[in-house]
Amino acid sequence: MRHNNRRQDELRPLKIKRRYTGAVPGSVLIQCGRTTVLCTAAVDNKVPAWLAGQGKGWITAEYSMLPGSTSPRKSRDRGGKVDGRVTEIQRLIGRSLRAVADLERLGERLITVDCDVLEADGGTRTASITGALIALIDAIRSVQKELPDPRRFPLTHSVAAVSVGLIDGQPALDLDYVEDVGATVDMNVVMTGSGRFVEVQGTGEESTFSEKELHSLLSLARRGIKKLTAFQKTSLGRQWPF
Repeated sequence: MRHNNRRQDELRPLKIKRRYTGAVPGSVLIQCGRTTVLCTAAVDNKVPAWLAGQGKGWITAEYSMLPGSTSPRKSRDRGGKVDGRVTEIQRLIGRSLRAVADLERLGERLITVDCDVLEADGGTRTASITGALIALIDAIRSVQKELPDPRRFPLTHSVAAVSVGLIDGQPALDLDYVEDVGATVDMNVVMTGSGRFVEVQGTGEESTFSEKELHSLLSLARRGIKKLTAFQKTSLGRQWPF
């Protein structure tokens, strides 16, 4: 049994609240255990200059951890300086969303997804991706009648993400901070709702792992993402487009 009494294949308690704020069309508060992320999606009817005139849109993401999200307090980024971890994570979120998007169906508009971590207890990037998908769908719904073909939704699949790792030699799903620090292998897996991989980030922490262990971790992640996809679908209800 794990330190938090979860089974090896058990997700942390998950809560998803849509329309958490009203200033933007997509707004989701996602809680995975104590990890809490606010995901918002804003629509701009103007694409970046390098994409102008090509008849397609763009989806980008920004990620940050608020000062009170960790203990000790995390200092704010100042003077336009963004650390390498933040850059890596926000690129991952953007890639994951674009992987399931048909940008031509979006038309010439930019959707920016912001993922702000309110409390961090492991799995902030995976929670961000899972929540961002819901915020993105709500944002697209707000402009759907204005799309080049309103009948063809610009997303072709759902996407979600989860962490897995080896703890005391055993595969475990959805690691919290304590487990993440102690894991000999740590992996983040991004998959579509149809079961295709978007990205796999796996690292041996002062250790190695076998092909058999890799397959067991990916199988566990697949089961976890299937559950997360069901949560996403329930949260969106009749707005679920897939």
